[in-house]
Amino acid sequence: MSDLDALYQQTILDHARARSGGDLPESQTAAAPGLPGTGQSHQLNPVCGDEITLRVEVDGGKVTAVRWNGAGCAISMASASVLSELAEGLVPKELQGLIENFRELMRSRGRMEADEEVLGDAAALSGVSKYPARVKCAMLSWVAAEDALQQAVTTS
Repeated sequence: MSDLDALYQQTILDHARARSGGDLPESQTAAAPGLPGTGQSHQLNPVCGDEITLRVEVDGGKVTAVRWNGAGCAISMASASVLSELAEGLVPKELQGLIENFRELMRSRGRMEADEEVLGDAAALSGVSKYPARVKCAMLSWVAAEDALQQAVTTS
């Protein structure tokens, strides 16, 4: 394993344990809150059982919070943690661009190099793109964020 691969692996494990943004109370995951500027999405990966409920809050034209509750493999949980850290403070258009960039990376099957300037710690997940069965794990929270963001923007 190269030094970079080892660093990436450690970043994924750290995020899977720390779970930034992973503090959405389970009692609030049953239904979207219906508040202006708030969207919520529940996503499930039936292949492996990973599951996430993710909420995006937009206020004053910026993403003010990304909170989630989920269960799954280290890749899916780390991906949600990284996303929650990257998203807060962005304008919705920037978050949508970030999601699209990450999706492109995941679809590259390892042919695209991650831009760490754009993706930050999400670049650590670039190796996942070589394993199509794991791409859904990495994308789960990003798909939920895209759906929740659309709801939040529509209701704000």
